Amino acid sequence: MIKKTRSLCPECNKPLDAMVFEENDKIMIKKTCPEHGEFINTYWADAEAYYKMEQYHSTETYVENPQVSRNTGCPDNCGLCEQHQTTTVLGLLDVTNRCNLHCPVCFANAAVSKRLYEPTFEEIRGMLQTLRDVKPVPTPAIQFAGGEPTVRNDFPQIIKMAKDMGFTHVQVATNGLRLARKEGYAQELKDAGLNTVYLQFDGLTPEPYINNRGKDLLQQKLNAIEKCREADLGIVLVPTLVKGINDDQVGDIIDFAFDNNDIIYGVNFQPVSFAGRIDKDLVESQRITIPDFQKLVDKQTNGEISVDAFYPPSSVEPITKFIYALDDKVDPVMLNCHHHCGSATYVYREKEDDGTTRYIPITNFLNVDGFLEFLDESADKLMSHRIAAKTRVAANAATKLYKYIEKDEKPKHLDFSKILLEIFKDRNYNSLGHFSKNAMLIACMHFMDPYNFDEDRVQKCIIHYVVPDGRIIPFCTMNSRYRQGIEEEFSVPYTKEATKAALDLQNKQK
Repeated sequence: MIKKTRSLCPECNKPLDAMVFEENDKIMIKKTCPEHGEFINTYWADAEAYYKMEQYHSTETYVENPQVSRNTGCPDNCGLCEQHQTTTVLGLLDVTNRCNLHCPVCFANAAVSKRLYEPTFEEIRGMLQTLRDVKPVPTPAIQFAGGEPTVRNDFPQIIKMAKDMGFTHVQVATNGLRLARKEGYAQELKDAGLNTVYLQFDGLTPEPYINNRGKDLLQQKLNAIEKCREADLGIVLVPTLVKGINDDQVGDIIDFAFDNNDIIYGVNFQPVSFAGRIDKDLVESQRITIPDFQKLVDKQTNGEISVDAFYPPSSVEPITKFIYALDDKVDPVMLNCHHHCGSATYVYREKEDDGTTRYIPITNFLNVDGFLEFLDESADKLMSHRIAAKTRVAANAATKLYKYIEKDEKPKHLDFSKILLEIFKDRNYNSLGHFSKNAMLIACMHFMDPYNFDEDRVQKCIIHYVVPDGRIIPFCTMNSRYRQGIEEEFSVPYTKEATKAALDLQNKQK
C-alpha cells in the first residue's frame, strides 16, 4: 500500500475511503461501496514514473477568504473551503450548456439535459468578480467553457468584460466551428481581448472526430486555425486522447503543431475522463494515464522527446519563487498543483544540414534539477537580504545560470544564456516571449473521474470552476460530482421561449 485517501463510488458518487497501492508495476486505486461493491482501477500505469514525480511535492497556499466552511468530509461542501491547499490560478466559467455538437466523450454531458443553463451577462460579471476577490492573490487567468461558449451572441462582450476586470489572460475552450464558419469572428474575439484559443483537436484524419465528436470535423478544424492565423490569435491544441482511437496520432499532432508554430504555441493532451457521456464500460480498455502518454511521445518521436524530458508542473515553483523574490510587493501566483496531475516539457525543432529535422527538448541542454535547485537557493538569499542588496544578489545569481546549460546540445539558433540572463536579471518579459515563441509546450493534464478520484489531488487543484452561487469548485470535483446538481439548480426547462429570451438578452447586451 502506498497511501490511504478518499475517492468516489462511480455509481452513486458517495465519498468512500480508498487505498492506492502498487501491483504488477502499476499504481492502482481500490474502494468499496456498501451498495455497489468493490472497484479497482488504474491510477498510474507505470509505478516507476509515479515514484519519480514524488520528489516534486509543491508548497501549500491557502485562500484567506474561503467561500464555505469545512463541516463535512472532502469532497462534500466544496467551494473552496479553508483546507484547500492552493489558490485559483486558472478560473473556469461555463457560460452555457448549449452546444453545436453532441460529442460521445463530452465530460460535461452538454446539450442533452433538456434544461437551459445560461447565466446572464450580469451573473457572469458576479462570478468573475468572485474570482478576482480571492485573497491573497486574485485569480489571474480565466477560461470560458461550456457547452460551446461561442454559441452566445454576447461572447465578445464577455471577453472584454473579463479584461476590464483585470484578468491578464483570457482564453476560450472551443470546438472551433464558429471560428471556422463565421467570417471575421476570430478578429472580433481578438479585438475584444482574447489571448488564446484552446482548440479541441483530436487528430489529423477523420476517424478520431467520427469517434469522439460524432462526425468528421477535420477540415473545419483546419479552417478555424487559418481564421486564427489571419487574426494573429494564438492557439493551443487540445487533443482528447482515447486508447485505440487516436493514441497512434500523438507524434503526428506534435509535428503538425510545429509546422504551424507561427500561430500554435502548445499542445495540451488530455486523456479522456470517464465522466459525463462516455461509455463507462470502457474505462480500463480506453484509459490512458500520464506515463502512457509519455511513452507514446517517446515512441512516436523516435526517442527524440524521451520519457525523461517530462516534469510535473509543480517542479517549476522555484522559478516563480525566484522571480517574485525580486519584488516582494507582489503576491506570487504559484503552479503548486499536485505532482501527479500533469506532465510537460518545452521542445525545440531544428533543421539539420541535410534538410531533416530533429526535436530538442529543453532537458537535453539544461540541467533542470540543478537549475531549479539553484534558483530555489537564490530565492532564499534574496528574501533574506535588504532591498538595497537585492540587485547585487540577483545579478550575481543570473550570471551563474550559464553553468546549467550544455552549450553543445542546445539548438544552434538559440542564445539560451542571454535569454535566461534577460529574464532573471533584467526581468525582460519580451525575452520570456521569445523563449516561448521558439519553443513548443508539450503537456498532458489528466483530469480525474469517479474511478480514479483522489482527494489528495483535489485538495491541490489550481484549476477551479466558479458557479452562480459564489462557490469556487476544483475541476475534477465539479465534473465528477457537482455539475449535474448545479446545472439543475441554476437552469430552466429547455424550450424555444427560454432560448429566445436568453438570446434576446444577449443581443441587447451586444
